[in-house]
Amino acid sequence: MSRLAPLLDKSRPLVMGILNVTPDSFSDGGKFFSPSTAIEQAGRMIADGADIIDVGGESTRPGAQEVSADEELERVVPVIGGIREHSEICISVDTSSPEVMLESSLLGIDILNDVRALRRSGAMEAAARTGLPVCLMHMKGEPGTMQVAPCYEDIMQEINGFFMERIAACGKAGIGVDRLVLDPGFGFGKTPEHNLQLVNKLGCFKGHGLPLLVGLSRKSTITRITDNPLVGSIAGALLAVARGANIIRVHDVAETVSALNVASAINAESLEAEK
Repeated sequence: MSRLAPLLDKSRPLVMGILNVTPDSFSDGGKFFSPSTAIEQAGRMIADGADIIDVGGESTRPGAQEVSADEELERVVPVIGGIREHSEICISVDTSSPEVMLESSLLGIDILNDVRALRRSGAMEAAARTGLPVCLMHMKGEPGTMQVAPCYEDIMQEINGFFMERIAACGKAGIGVDRLVLDPGFGFGKTPEHNLQLVNKLGCFKGHGLPLLVGLSRKSTITRITDNPLVGSIAGALLAVARGANIIRVHDVAETVSALNVASAINAESLEAEK
């Protein structure tokens, strides 16, 4: 059984720590590329209070090129194995490749986090076979071209329509709604104005009755507003949670956990709330 379900039963938002084992991710590319440094970073994030570690072997930054499934597996398999050897933490794999989904599921991961929402050939079938929860993210286009003048007539309506179509497709493949998480895709085929609107109107996506994941950590929209991406990312995370986010995907785990604990204590009006 996936470790995600009992976590989602908690009354507080979950913190997903980003672990990019790539040479070219937008914020920390190359920093944790070797398995040993990646596993050490996972340990730090766990100690800092992460609920989930999200391991990714393919950069999906704007302009990124696809990598082969074999290369992706070479990057993520030793890291997932090393984390699982030392911890029972909930692990997600950030991938669109059916081969990576299947192989990772054998290593004891808990979530498939797919920026392409299972639209790559074979991904839907692979996800169904694993029996794992899946995060379906909205992305307009592909990473290599998604930021070339993205345009919507009504962005909230279009994303909601996309979610409805993907939820239905998952149902036909045998992936029930109890296994789904939705991510509106902050920064994926959106202008800065679109991104701000997504967070401000996040409640529009609650009608699907599914957990919402938001990942705005260190994104360019944040750095356009402030030259302090840490503070900007935490501010965005707090507002996203206030508007209905259930999972926050972040680089800076300790700082985000602390901010969420303070917000939770204020909401509960109790210093005992997070002890």
